[in-house]
Amino acid sequence: MGLDEAMSRLGTLPFEDLGFAKVDHHRGVRKGFPEVVFGAGKTPEQVASLAVALLKKSDRLLVTRASEAAFDAVREVAPDATYESVARAIAVDRRARPKKLPGVTVVCAGTADLPVALEACITAEMMDCRVERFFDVGVAGLHRLLEHVAELRRANVVVAVAGMDGVLPSVVGGLVSAPVIAVPTSVGYGASFQGLAALLTMLNSCAPGVGVVNIDNGFGAGYLAARINHAIGRKAPHS
Repeated sequence: MGLDEAMSRLGTLPFEDLGFAKVDHHRGVRKGFPEVVFGAGKTPEQVASLAVALLKKSDRLLVTRASEAAFDAVREVAPDATYESVARAIAVDRRARPKKLPGVTVVCAGTADLPVALEACITAEMMDCRVERFFDVGVAGLHRLLEHVAELRRANVVVAVAGMDGVLPSVVGGLVSAPVIAVPTSVGYGASFQGLAALLTMLNSCAPGVGVVNIDNGFGAGYLAARINHAIGRKAPHS
């Protein structure tokens, strides 16, 4: 590294002030993954500015809860960006064929839970995990889930996404030995209270080994699942 480059890097440490946001360029050093942009509440221009700043220091970018307008703005500055419209996620990965560690499985109860489930999948995949997906396997048709028990039991960690009654994570937790990350969604009729009913069900799970993230927090679940999977992967050769 030359002196000019070193001075440039020092000038933006530990963060870069864009006026409307302070970009944490040390996030990747501390957490193993660069800062993720929460797109909701930001203008397309702000999202694009954040993308430019982050991609100067990193070869990966993830924007969650992003609109199509935000994606159009990001694509102007990063033509290789991709957009998953259901999950509302923008991603850039400029690495050459990164190795994916198997071990993460994401299940969701119904099609209405897909935006949150896919957010979890994309997050874990961006963090170099191979993700198995089993969707629309809610307890209203339990046989759909039971068909995949063998695959579920091979996982190092399972993300279970559900709204309505929110029972799916408890059922999964009773079938597998791996930790289960429960994600309540805001899907349901009036008495679901925008996901609060599912959240309380998951917090009261009688199945051991079930932890809960916030309502609709697919990103948080995918991030945590990836961290658990990589921790297990590091230990595996020595066990």
